[in-house]
Amino acid sequence: MTERIQLKVIDRRDFVLGASAVAALAAFLPLGAGRAEAKVSWQDAMKAVIGDAKPTMGKVALELPEIAENGNTVPFTVSVDSPMTGNDYVKAVHIFATGNPAPDVVSFFFTPASGKAKATSRMRLAKTQDVVAVAEMSNGKVYMGKRSVKVTIGGCGG
Repeated sequence: MTERIQLKVIDRRDFVLGASAVAALAAFLPLGAGRAEAKVSWQDAMKAVIGDAKPTMGKVALELPEIAENGNTVPFTVSVDSPMTGNDYVKAVHIFATGNPAPDVVSFFFTPASGKAKATSRMRLAKTQDVVAVAEMSNGKVYMGKRSVKVTIGGCGG
């Protein structure tokens, strides 16, 4: 025996009233309810990306202003000294801001077809801090570069 189910079609007014009630209730719920927020150190963020590999200083050039007048938009360029051949190339470069609430800033991925292991962008810095660039090579080696930036105003953390 088959049963027929009848669906009630609601009009636009009832839908808007119901959606408004849900939105009003959602405004009183705390953000991230049921989720534990733990502040992650930049070393933990780096370990999550490169594992137990030990970075060696060198081969990574990080260009940043010494003094950033506005921490909301700090320009940077990162490059890695590599021939970028099929056997020897940069797989990825990861940028970490040691004093930001979320220290992992960006990751750039390369192939031998990239030609150069170089990238330029902007980042937000919460306060005066070090910026660390970590390069993963195709042979498994990991290199690191570090620069200090003094932030005078603005930023992402106050």
